[in-house]
Amino acid sequence: MNRPVLASAIASILIAGPVSAAEPKQGGDIIVTYQNDVATLDPAIGYDWQNWSMIKSLFDGLMDYKPGTTELVLDLADSYSLSEDGKTYTFKLKKGVKFHNGREMKASDVKYSLERTANPKTQSPGAGFFSPILGYDAVAAGDTTDLEGVSVIDDYTVSIELTAPNATFLHVMGLNFASIVPKEAVDEYGQDFGKHPVGTGAYELKDWTLGQHLVFERNEDYYKAGVPRIDTITFEVGQEPMVALQRLERDEVDIAGDGIPPAKFLQFKNDPRYKDLMVTGDQLHTGYLTLNVTMPPLDNLKVRKAINMAINKDRVVRIINGRATPANQPLPPAMPGYDDSYEGFPYDPEKAKALLAEAGYPDGFETELFVMNTEPQPRIAQAMQQDLSNIGIKANIKSLAQANVIAAGGVKDQAPMIWSGGMAWIADFPDPANFWGPILGCEGAVPGGWNWAWYCNEDLDAMGDKADAMVAEDEQQERAELWGKVFTDAMADAPWVPIFNEQRFTVHSSRMAGDDALYVDPVHVPVNYDYIWVK
Repeated sequence: MNRPVLASAIASILIAGPVSAAEPKQGGDIIVTYQNDVATLDPAIGYDWQNWSMIKSLFDGLMDYKPGTTELVLDLADSYSLSEDGKTYTFKLKKGVKFHNGREMKASDVKYSLERTANPKTQSPGAGFFSPILGYDAVAAGDTTDLEGVSVIDDYTVSIELTAPNATFLHVMGLNFASIVPKEAVDEYGQDFGKHPVGTGAYELKDWTLGQHLVFERNEDYYKAGVPRIDTITFEVGQEPMVALQRLERDEVDIAGDGIPPAKFLQFKNDPRYKDLMVTGDQLHTGYLTLNVTMPPLDNLKVRKAINMAINKDRVVRIINGRATPANQPLPPAMPGYDDSYEGFPYDPEKAKALLAEAGYPDGFETELFVMNTEPQPRIAQAMQQDLSNIGIKANIKSLAQANVIAAGGVKDQAPMIWSGGMAWIADFPDPANFWGPILGCEGAVPGGWNWAWYCNEDLDAMGDKADAMVAEDEQQERAELWGKVFTDAMADAPWVPIFNEQRFTVHSSRMAGDDALYVDPVHVPVNYDYIWVK
């Protein structure tokens, strides 16, 4: 499972990098602004780019990532072991970790938390991530609330049995959906737990005045020494992004949570005053044009190759003020398995025309290009339209609301081409498996699915399954290379035109410190509040 860009917190994944060598300071209070109020702080429910990092700072899971990187590390788990058959993980928990209510976290809390997220009554958008666990199907069907595969061995030991070896499972244990929560707090607040969150995290929620602000306060009992660095974080909501940026320029705001508005981007980029305050990060995201392989004439491989060669990706990047880099394959560069040596299809309109002629379309043809009707997406589609017209293809643009474009993509013979901008997939965790199934695999080529190219290559699906069964540590390099081959082999069938890998830009006040990677953190998106600090 993944989610589209607009609904995603995980929109800012940064290539793993070192954390700042500067000595962090303790203390200080900061202000972060957002235009919209926060929907929820329940880790089983929250699934947008705004609340993701907040939830990460309130809760912990068995696994996490090294700050500012994509390196998976232990969190509430002190250690883990894997059975010889690769199906059972046994986690030893850290002792003395306390919830915000003062009670010590135990193995029974782990079992309860996973079962709560999997339970359909919770209505968690992340429930499907737990489908590899033995007994998940029975829970999902409402037949039981007990996850058979999760066993409490003792107060500090829990085992989790899967139905088959799964190399992505530890990543799942690092998602917000796997955060550990105390049953008594959920029982006390019920549906309002998301407004009264109780976790083990670095911060505690001290005040939430709807429509005005949220205040996070440092958890004095946090199990990690010296973390967090900051005493209080005030999230001011209802703040228009342009106003927030003006306040940041006056040092009244420390982080503009909504980022830099497009109208101010070039000013900030070119102003030397903001050179050290503006942060750039790569995302695990690729913007792509889907080519429906089931609809004539796009069912012709030569036609799809011609379209790949017709699009001027550099020009598309210029339309969005250079906030991306051209792409040549589905995987983004920050993803394990990305093939640096792969060259993809070159921009070559003349070769594209020749391929169309070979395919039997020397005069081109007429088709439709679907796009979301929010800027800059229509302008990007118009650029592609012009490129296609240069090789004789007349692409009529259908600019629709996001929901209508998504619906059209889920109908097999309705949308010949879709520009994914504003709806493209963001990886939920830094693993190539999370980038395949829903958007290029056979499982997504179904009515209502997100594989809008309707591409299904069972041999490549099998290669992906083989890769995901490689769970041993010494197999991970081979596994990443195998996944990389899945994606480059798929490009031989040209179901997509990969257009660009979008970058994230943010800005903070001059009083803020911490490595740049923390401000576009891979997991604590958009900011790792636990490790940034005030000078």
